[in-house]
Amino acid sequence: MSGRRLVGAGVTVGAIAVVAVQFFAAAGEALERTRGAACRALAPDPIPPSLVNVDAPDFELGDANGQKISLRSQRGHPVMLNFWATWCPPCTEEMPSMEALAAGLEGSDIRTLAVSVDDNWSIVKNFFVRGTRLGVLLDPSKDVPKRYTTEKYPETFFIDSAGRVRHYFINKRDWSKPEAIACLESLR
Repeated sequence: MSGRRLVGAGVTVGAIAVVAVQFFAAAGEALERTRGAACRALAPDPIPPSLVNVDAPDFELGDANGQKISLRSQRGHPVMLNFWATWCPPCTEEMPSMEALAAGLEGSDIRTLAVSVDDNWSIVKNFFVRGTRLGVLLDPSKDVPKRYTTEKYPETFFIDSAGRVRHYFINKRDWSKPEAIACLESLR
């Protein structure tokens, strides 16, 4: 009798394990569909052809403290890369939602880089008089945006943890929406 119970218990445990694996696989697929839907809800624009299926162009720029930050050093982390300027009305209008996104990402492995094309740090620092959670970098030469085929501002690129551009956005967006975080999370 105990042998039959042992076999019955083994069959039950095996069946539960199979159901659990199927459940978690289905949950993972549903999560990916949900995150994919989140990215689509942000209405991305077509990625520039020169950036499709290649590594995002690397760069190294200084932050307000003079520390050099490169895109390459962000590998392994999803990155929101935004090109903007203080003299650009849509850029300044979208900045509060980018701040809200950065606040919602605190403690996560997702990076937010806002590359300003202003002339100098004093202009940018005056814009962020209360500070910022964003990783703000300065490129007065405007060379880095050119590598991304950017000529108008703001333009935003979502880069996956492997360093490839996955989504591209022309003009301002409301980055405070939960879809923005979900989309960035899908890029791990």
